[in-house]
Amino acid sequence: MPIMRFLIMNGAGNRFAVFDARGNKGFVISEEKVKIICKPGSSVMGEKGADQLIIIRDPKAAGADAFMEIWNQKGFQVDACGNATRCVGWLYMRDHITDSMVLETNAGLLLCAAAGKNQVAVDMGAPKLEWNQIPLKEPMHTHHVDVKLGPIDNPVLHNPGAVNMGNPHCVFFVEDFERAQPDKVGSMIEFHPLFPEQVNVGFAIVKSRDKIRLKVWERGVGMTLACGTGACAAVVAAVRQKRTDRRVEVEVDGGTLQIEWRESDDHVIMTGPVELESEGSI
Repeated sequence: MPIMRFLIMNGAGNRFAVFDARGNKGFVISEEKVKIICKPGSSVMGEKGADQLIIIRDPKAAGADAFMEIWNQKGFQVDACGNATRCVGWLYMRDHITDSMVLETNAGLLLCAAAGKNQVAVDMGAPKLEWNQIPLKEPMHTHHVDVKLGPIDNPVLHNPGAVNMGNPHCVFFVEDFERAQPDKVGSMIEFHPLFPEQVNVGFAIVKSRDKIRLKVWERGVGMTLACGTGACAAVVAAVRQKRTDRRVEVEVDGGTLQIEWRESDDHVIMTGPVELESEGSI
């Protein structure tokens, strides 16, 4: 088996095991191996484990510089991860001494650009907002979707916005996390029958027109310190419900992300930090 570059990186605390498989078409990984590597306490990732396992591959599409394959902690592939996009984009730009690159994912091509020391901006593209793009089980408006938790006359959670930012999200706007209990109810909503592909669940406190505090339960992972696509989805949902302006600072447990939903082209721009924890070979 050839030696491969291996890195541990995080974006705002969202932690990744990164395999650089460019030039190594024969490298494959199994669902069970992903679970073993990502599990907290593993010999590879240590006590914290990894939220996702990332494989960097040679690009498939014209105009792309690299392809990113994303596996979550539970061993299945997903199409998008905003924090991992920043990490891989930063790595490519560092290695190739450039200030921009195009990263290919199953969700499409994403333009990454340097935005300061260990900061990367990613054009996440336009959000998908139709019911069958989320996807939902049945037709309905996605500004608010019919999901409630708690007593009918006084639900604890209700009327989340639904957004697809490369993967499905529903975002609840809450007064406080203690009452919402995201770590307890996240799994219930992830598997709600309205979402046939499961869903990432955001819990957002709007502090002002330009600031949100966010926690995210990621499908197949659980609570994480940060979720880049979740931060993008929260801002889109907040704007659609007239809660915030289009440029918002999103505070997550692992740090701060700057999100702008541009009116000019409908694209969402995410800017945030990258940290390289270790680099070696495996």
